[in-house]
Amino acid sequence: MFCQNNPGPNEALTMEQIAIVTGANTGIGKATARGLSARDYHVVMACRSVQRGETARREIVEATGKENLTVLPLNLASFGSIRRFAAMFGERWSRLDVLVNNAGLSVHERQVTEDGLELVTGVNHFGHFLLTNLLLAPLKFSAPARVVTVASSRHKAGSLSMEDPQLEHGWDKSQAYANSKLMNVLFTYELARRAEASGVTANCFNPGLVRSDFFRAYNRIPLALRFFLRVLGKEPATAARTALHLACSPELDGVTEKYYDGDKPADSSPDSYNKELARALWEYSERVTGVLD
Repeated sequence: MFCQNNPGPNEALTMEQIAIVTGANTGIGKATARGLSARDYHVVMACRSVQRGETARREIVEATGKENLTVLPLNLASFGSIRRFAAMFGERWSRLDVLVNNAGLSVHERQVTEDGLELVTGVNHFGHFLLTNLLLAPLKFSAPARVVTVASSRHKAGSLSMEDPQLEHGWDKSQAYANSKLMNVLFTYELARRAEASGVTANCFNPGLVRSDFFRAYNRIPLALRFFLRVLGKEPATAARTALHLACSPELDGVTEKYYDGDKPADSSPDSYNKELARALWEYSERVTGVLD
């Protein structure tokens, strides 16, 4: 998947590949950034906190000796921040080989983003939807290029209604998260279909139960889940292997519109294959994010 395009005017005269990882300061994102750096990608670590991002960058550099990482601020709960990130990226690079949509959250109470969206779907889906669309030009320029999205087996509990996609009526934390992960899979499949002729592939995967700070309100997690996290949860580096496989493996050249569990493609939920629902979600997301404005 080596890019044969010429570097842009503001890029160093190098043929190193460029990757973006959202939420790269911790957990799966940090492990993915480290793995891509080790594979000689220049990794843009897209982090809500630049300070935490820089701390993670230094830790990776100290551990690997690689200096090929850059931290840029990105708050997926803010369309303004997403647009500023895309603009900053475009000022430095004209191409993008891999985009890893990793960042995500779950909360205990219904909250909204600064743009008025339900927070969980706002970050997990709408933020990544806008980001990906704003980066389609450099992805297509670098084709073959790849978009990898971290989904979850929890998407199978999703029950998405386009009459109330943000759960304004009857919000439930578990349902909000499951719906956002179903949105991730629907988005991946629809992106794959829309980008098919461009050389940009789109796949997603289930990372499984991971020991990370995804559960930020750890003291509010039920004791049983704490036990499973400690005993059965994967290390982030283990979960990141699938992200790296989807991002880098030569055997996946041209493979698109797939959901992976581990290194193998798996069946996603029946709802995730509903093309009419995927198209409706895409068009709704375009309106909500203003991506066409």
